[in-house]
Amino acid sequence: VQLQASGGGLVQAGGSLRLSCAASGRIYSSSVMGWFRQAPGKEREFLALIRWSRDSTYYADSVRGRFTISRDNRKNTLYLQMHSLKPEDTAVYYCAKGSRYSSHQYDYNFWGQGTLVTVSS
Repeated sequence: VQLQASGGGLVQAGGSLRLSCAASGRIYSSSVMGWFRQAPGKEREFLALIRWSRDSTYYADSVRGRFTISRDNRKNTLYLQMHSLKPEDTAVYYCAKGSRYSSHQYDYNFWGQGTLVTVSS
């Protein structure tokens, strides 16, 4: 499986962006898809996850209520809708695929290349 993240860019504080992650190859129904981010000088941070076959989601406290993860199985695409963006949301955003319902990055074995989100104040 290959993952291709897109949709990043420059946005003002309070704005919105939608990230996409197109997957090539078969994604099994047991898969879990997640979004992570990494800001300069910081460790990679879990944001949200969703089961590929069910609308079961989980969010980090830092984004719950502002970000929404979703997927379109027919398009083999994962999304992250982000609202009320803050300067501290500035980071490279990664999509990932794993097989465990987990917020730990080491449980994800396929990663996209990352897309940069910059939020200006």
